[in-house]
Amino acid sequence: MCGIVGYTGPRDAAPILLEGLRRLEYRGYDSAGIALVTDDGDMFVEKRAGKLVTLQTALLDRTPHAGIGLAHTRWATHGRPNDENAHPHSDCTGAITVVHNGIIENFRELRDRLEASGHILASDTDTEAIAHLVEEAYDGDIGAATRAALRQLEGAYAIAAMHRGEPHRLIGARMNVPLVVGLGDGESFLASDVAAILAHTDRVVFLEEGDVADLLPTGVTVTDADGIAIHRPVALITWTAEAAEKGGYDHFMLKEMYEQPEALRSCIAGRVTRDDRIVVDEIAAIAGALGSISRVEIVACGSAYYASLVGAAALQEWTGIPARATVGSEFRYSPPPLDGSTLVIAVTQSGETADTIAPTRLARERGCTIVAVTNTVGSAITREADAVLFLQAGPEIAVAASKTFVAQVTTLVVLAAAIAKARGSFTRQRELDLARALRALPDGARRALENAEAADVAGLARRYVNSRGFMFVGRGYTFPVALEGALKLKEISYIHAEGYAAGELKHGPISLLDAECPLVAVATRSAVYDKLMSNVMEGRARDARVIAIATEGDAQIERFADDVIRVPATEEALSPILAIIPLQLFAYHTAIARGTDVDQPRNLAKSVTVE
Repeated sequence: MCGIVGYTGPRDAAPILLEGLRRLEYRGYDSAGIALVTDDGDMFVEKRAGKLVTLQTALLDRTPHAGIGLAHTRWATHGRPNDENAHPHSDCTGAITVVHNGIIENFRELRDRLEASGHILASDTDTEAIAHLVEEAYDGDIGAATRAALRQLEGAYAIAAMHRGEPHRLIGARMNVPLVVGLGDGESFLASDVAAILAHTDRVVFLEEGDVADLLPTGVTVTDADGIAIHRPVALITWTAEAAEKGGYDHFMLKEMYEQPEALRSCIAGRVTRDDRIVVDEIAAIAGALGSISRVEIVACGSAYYASLVGAAALQEWTGIPARATVGSEFRYSPPPLDGSTLVIAVTQSGETADTIAPTRLARERGCTIVAVTNTVGSAITREADAVLFLQAGPEIAVAASKTFVAQVTTLVVLAAAIAKARGSFTRQRELDLARALRALPDGARRALENAEAADVAGLARRYVNSRGFMFVGRGYTFPVALEGALKLKEISYIHAEGYAAGELKHGPISLLDAECPLVAVATRSAVYDKLMSNVMEGRARDARVIAIATEGDAQIERFADDVIRVPATEEALSPILAIIPLQLFAYHTAIARGTDVDQPRNLAKSVTVE
């Protein structure tokens, strides 16, 4: 996620803003920028693609003194990472400056209308449209103008705005994206994360959905979108600066697991409309090819491969086209027949995974249509593809994937539905049902986290931490969850774990099961639930203790399992997204119990850029 820092007060703003950006570097970004209303009333803006040091170099010996300003680090979603697309963005007059985190879903319609009415937009971003909307509404009051602009926005946002004619005033607003106000002694701060301002104040106000904050050095007023004042409590932060970078969590991985509701909300933004339609504009360029594809090949590695198994199952079920997922490192050395009727989907969080890029290049040489699914704008995989779908999950710092896995599954399911629609094999009712289930996912993820806490997953991990090994099982759409759950456990706790299709137990793996090797069953409601329960009983007959991930309302699961963690009901193809959440937490707490390095497990790297 991008970073926002704002300041208004008696001190020189630039050093405070740049130090705030430095404290947000852990979040990941591809460009940085700063805007200042100088002491003589001018608007000074400087922004650069690349790291913060590039911006600082550009500012050497030319940064004006100012008592108010905004700064931003950008993680690209709309538009490539370059100087023009970096924040802050200004209106036509240059008097208004805006920074923004999140995604404006209706920005294309807004941009078209603005340009038709004479506005000149210089970037490819959704953010720039906000500055021009504020310009249209401005009549001497930046707060009122910002609220008027907000009423036209659809999507998720944290926004900060200022006007050079109101040289002590900052406006902040949030909807589904974090924004916090800091209260100092004769000065006020605005930030996307407490880490950016904790060096200056420990008194903060956490804005809530729909809040608009009006900051002056002398104090802060919070209103709703109509300007009606709202009371928000002041919180006293007791975290250290290092802990603040992790949002108060002990590890980045834990923080990222709890960011999954927000990541899912961003992932579906613009792809699931308010009237429950699934629209993937990113594949418009290949619409003509979709009707003639005869086979789909998905290539990926690690967690992305397990997510791809879900995507392949959904594609095959909904289109009737043969679809399969293959480990990227194997694809090139035993390739299937590849030609112009083959759609190849390359899935890689970093966009730089060598074992995924190599088979993608092979597929391109053979004339295949290529779709890339990645979290990183401007990465290598995007240059190989005919169409690109970004996860929009924000940066993931921990080596072990969590929120990017659920975003990959979600993106692939949405892509599968869009392809099925394009080929005429998805009814309107089917689209409606899936769209509603997708819109419910962020709340479902939040409930899955709460349920895991209520089930005392940390205590569960401590009870099982001395097990000799673990066996994870699932069937159908939950088989990939078993694979990913086992991978998470061995990645960060170093306990041996294996994932299997449950029907395979009796074909060999069952010999490992006993009182020291628990069976973890991903047993959410599905067409093969009864079959899975039969497999679970086979494990119990060998004295294996059973941990089950089950659907809320399943009244019979306790007959089969020793410990149960429940997740909300959802569409079967979406069940992996919610079912993996308690398994991520179980792996995390097991690793904590063993004292391992959760964020940087041994022998692993976040991005594997060599074959």
